[in-house]
Amino acid sequence: MTDITVRRVDFGYFVRPAEETGTGAARAEPVLGYLIDHPDGAILVDTGMGHAPGVDDHYRPRRIAVDEALAVAGMRTDQIRYVVNCHLHFDHCGGNAALAGVPVFAQRSELELARTSEEYLASLVDHPGAVLQELDGETRIAPGVLIVPTPGHTVGHQSVIVATGDGTVIVAGQSHDHATAFTGDVLGRRAGVGLPPAWLDRLLALDPRRVLFAHDNAVWTP
Repeated sequence: MTDITVRRVDFGYFVRPAEETGTGAARAEPVLGYLIDHPDGAILVDTGMGHAPGVDDHYRPRRIAVDEALAVAGMRTDQIRYVVNCHLHFDHCGGNAALAGVPVFAQRSELELARTSEEYLASLVDHPGAVLQELDGETRIAPGVLIVPTPGHTVGHQSVIVATGDGTVIVAGQSHDHATAFTGDVLGRRAGVGLPPAWLDRLLALDPRRVLFAHDNAVWTP
């Protein structure tokens, strides 16, 4: 659709400690959301980092609040029609409470885990005013906007496929930590090596012109 666009939203960064990077060194990572400008109302994919005991000491985040981040993108919180969380870790749903009353789309399996696993912070999910829309698989939430499950990083991870005027844009969240890893899986699929995720064929069949990630400024293009 020619009147749909996708823009990056900067929610700051955090420092992933050395024991989590696999390289032996700490790494600073951006925390990115994406704003889908849609004629039926704006859709925000992810809302940044939440506050919780232990998070600041462990990840040393530099947060940009939802209202501030949206203002930089030329948008107000009261203009957001929907929120989509690619998954429900603290650095993707942490600003949901600032959009209380706005429907939030998440896979049912992800919500169940967020409410029971110590890897999640349930208070960031079931906050006062939360309006949770539980999904079971692929769902079209607006004309030209399709949610597709892309499990791996978490059991209920999902990506957002957007039909824009210059082709299909996929907001892949943390399906991969960075664009290079996505490239590796795409080439591995072509070469018949490695273990690319089962859902990769589904995404590539949508003929993406750009694939965007939550923790990488780089963009994958075919």
